[in-house]
Amino acid sequence: MRKLALVLAAGAALLAGPALQAKERLTGEQQLAKLLEGREAGQPVSCIPLSSTSDSRIIDKTAIVYDSGRTIYVNRPRYPDSLDSDDIMVTVLHTSELCRLDTVKLHDRSGFFFTGFVGLEDFVPYRRVERAN
Repeated sequence: MRKLALVLAAGAALLAGPALQAKERLTGEQQLAKLLEGREAGQPVSCIPLSSTSDSRIIDKTAIVYDSGRTIYVNRPRYPDSLDSDDIMVTVLHTSELCRLDTVKLHDRSGFFFTGFVGLEDFVPYRRVERAN
């Protein structure tokens, strides 16, 4: 009986360990706020040149962020509920720029099945705030 109690206690400790170590998952708004720390918003623009964009990422149910070196552009689609950071973005371009009203299709990363789409809005540029010395 004592061995059974020890085995059960050890099993419970093993199961509880990961739960205690798990970090609290940030909401999309919290992730975006963390990404924008130390940056200041500029005037929204309707298009961004893709040739200067080096990276893009989805912030769950919130926004798409395009990295352009010293500037990052944040696009908050009108209906962002289908945005999932695990999805792949597929954008069909008609020019060399990504513009307001273009659409981004979202596909599952593992099976590549369609999971939704969003229509883009204006792009808000964020630049690092210069510190006074």
